Amino acid sequence: MTTATAEWKVRIQKEDFNVNDEIELMKKVSRNIGGVTTFLGTGRAISKGETISKLNFEHYPEMAEKKLEELRQKAIKDFGVIDMSIIHRIGEIDIGENIVLIVAASEHRGETFKACEWAIAELKRTVPIWKRETTGSGEVWVSPTP
Repeated sequence: MTTATAEWKVRIQKEDFNVNDEIELMKKVSRNIGGVTTFLGTGRAISKGETISKLNFEHYPEMAEKKLEELRQKAIKDFGVIDMSIIHRIGEIDIGENIVLIVAASEHRGETFKACEWAIAELKRTVPIWKRETTGSGEVWVSPTP
């Protein structure tokens, strides 16, 4: 049983999120949930051999949220997960801080792993959120694929 889209399921926000709180919210969606898989992306200190001092994320408002909801709906349909939530932060992010969280829930673990892996790949490929890294060499806009 998939519940109607709630505000907490797809969010773009400046403030940090609590991974445990998001998992607990997802577990309340259905009593048939037997597996929950998460993908947590965090700010790393080195990229392409350069030390990063700061990360900044910008997005295309409304379009980014719309694309995240489309990804969520497609994951539910194509992978058979009971539900999924996707949160992405914007603005300045410090090294080690949370950036993106995907939580997938299903009766069994297999669907959740596949759904999470697909969702983060599609998010990076299709959602209008852009990352700028500040290094000793200056600022660099990062392409959607590593």
